[in-house]
Amino acid sequence: MLHLEAGKYAPYLWPAYGLTVLVLGWLVADSLARARRWRRAAEGAKRETPK
Repeated sequence: MLHLEAGKYAPYLWPAYGLTVLVLGWLVADSLARARRWRRAAEGAKRETPK
């Protein structure tokens, strides 16, 4: 199935994988938070616009 042995490169490889997962997770969370803020601002502006 998965071959996870990294041999002599493990001290470099696993922290790099961990850092990559953290950065990708942060990017996803930040994108979702910005989308929520943008949607709230757009809905607020829509409500304030006179008909």
